[in-house]
Amino acid sequence: MWILWPAFLLACALEVLVFAMVDPGDLHWRGEALGASRQAVYTAGFFAFWLLATGASALTLLLARPADELNSPAD
Repeated sequence: MWILWPAFLLACALEVLVFAMVDPGDLHWRGEALGASRQAVYTAGFFAFWLLATGASALTLLLARPADELNSPAD
C-alpha cells in the first residue's frame, strides 16, 4: 500500500489536470480520430497515469532502502 495509494492519489490529480485542458473528443492517433468514447479515454488515461505513478513510487521505495540491506549477501 506504500506504493499503490500514493500512486492512486497522483493518478487522480493528473486525471483532473490533464483532462481539464484536453478534450478526449479532440484526440487523434496517427492522423485519425481516436474512435473511443470519452469514458473509455478517461479510463485508459487514469490507468496509464496510475501505472506510471506506481513505477515512480516503487523506484522511490527501492532507492530509499539502506545500502547495507541491498548489498548484503543472500542467506
